[in-house]
Amino acid sequence: MEQTYHVAPAQAVPACTVVIFGASGDLARRKLIPALYNLRACGQEMGPHDFAILGFARRQMAVDTFREQMRDAVTQYSRLELDNDYWRDFVARLEYLGGLDQPAGFNRLRMGLEQLEAKYGLPPNRIYYLSIPPEAINETVARLDEAGLIAKPGARFFSRVVVEKPIGHDLETARETNRAILEHFAESQIFRIDHYLGKETVQNLLVLRFANTIFERVWGARNIDHVQITVAENEGVGSRAMYYDPAGALRDMVQNHILQLLALIAMEPPVSLEAEAIREAKLNLLRALRPVAGGEAANLVVRGRYSAGKTDGQSVRGYLEEQGIPENSRTETFVALKAFIDNWRWAGVPFYLRTGKRMGVRESLIHIQFKEVPRILFNSAGVLPANALTLRIQPDEGFSFGVLAKHPGLGVTISPVLMNLRYQSEFKGPVPDAYERLLLDVMAGDHTLFVSASFVEQSWAFVQSILEQWANDQAIPVYEYPAGTMGPDAADKLIQADGRRWLTL
Repeated sequence: MEQTYHVAPAQAVPACTVVIFGASGDLARRKLIPALYNLRACGQEMGPHDFAILGFARRQMAVDTFREQMRDAVTQYSRLELDNDYWRDFVARLEYLGGLDQPAGFNRLRMGLEQLEAKYGLPPNRIYYLSIPPEAINETVARLDEAGLIAKPGARFFSRVVVEKPIGHDLETARETNRAILEHFAESQIFRIDHYLGKETVQNLLVLRFANTIFERVWGARNIDHVQITVAENEGVGSRAMYYDPAGALRDMVQNHILQLLALIAMEPPVSLEAEAIREAKLNLLRALRPVAGGEAANLVVRGRYSAGKTDGQSVRGYLEEQGIPENSRTETFVALKAFIDNWRWAGVPFYLRTGKRMGVRESLIHIQFKEVPRILFNSAGVLPANALTLRIQPDEGFSFGVLAKHPGLGVTISPVLMNLRYQSEFKGPVPDAYERLLLDVMAGDHTLFVSASFVEQSWAFVQSILEQWANDQAIPVYEYPAGTMGPDAADKLIQADGRRWLTL
């Protein structure tokens, strides 16, 4: 009989209204509205009438037009098939308001919220999801405050704000954005979202490490040779050229997603499962991350840019040929780097991090390579592979542990054996999308899977030294790699110089 152990039940979710700023944009259409529909349709953690949604954007649009567009979005992007009964209930509480950029826009927003709450008997609990450009955040939170739309901490009803990445363009602007938001919201009201933290396999990192003594006892420099983190995308920049070219892979992926994964896989055990304890443990790990000292970026970091090639058998153009990309751009679409954590647990263990666009596969994984077996007994020839634990974040969610076993027969023949867990085959029932999990946590007021201001600034401090070295030394190359490959040769040489190689599933 299958056994389960309920450690922390789903939190109660109070009735509220979700205001999506930038509701006519891509994120709302692809992620937010489908996730909110799924929460309504699943009905596991909340009843069917516990929230309403108000889309707010610059564009003027009839409510019926907006609803029809969102129906198409749910049909295309929801993990659940659209059900007419659920949709009828959902769309009745889906409203739209234009004029975000107009002087009276926020007063109209206040009146629209009051009318919506009165219509459906909802309390004035409000979540403001800022799906807007980073440069618009400061003005938006100030106008919310001017319109009297922010309840103070500890008030009977809550006001919460959700901020999407990127938070800032560098360390200075990240600090400026944090200060601007904190002028109007308390830290307890701010939810800085990183959708990677909502993935089931990322959440499972804590369980895998701290609910299984077999792993935690060997988790460190004494037993682990090195760690790899790969986040590979097979898509190009697509329609994101306007955002992507000023950012690049280091800002877009390393500063947030990859450093979050690094923190979870390498942090010390938190003192409890409370949000603040987990966030503090991650922050302490980042504080121990060795900075890339001046002059070292050329040796420890590789940046690349995809050129024309083939993906899934189809010819695709290079980055400089993408629509909206300047012909003189030096923006990187690939980064590989070698990092070290200067603490007692990880001293001397290299962490190899890489991410890129238009790579040969779409996969995100963490690979923990243990040290080789001593060259005695079965390994006297030094040919046996080391044990390895591979955590697959996407697309084939799960993890595998490689061990060695005797192959059946009269002689002694040893074969690698993979002990493999696949989420889809092991666990029955639907797997929530990352945004479903995170939106539910915002409604419940749970900060566990969200990023603190200190973590944002500490992560920017790490990448800042690399950005400055790239800006100050034009001799540091941007290596080309054909689309459909796993990055430039220089990235392979980075890890091969240490007698190791990248793992690809």
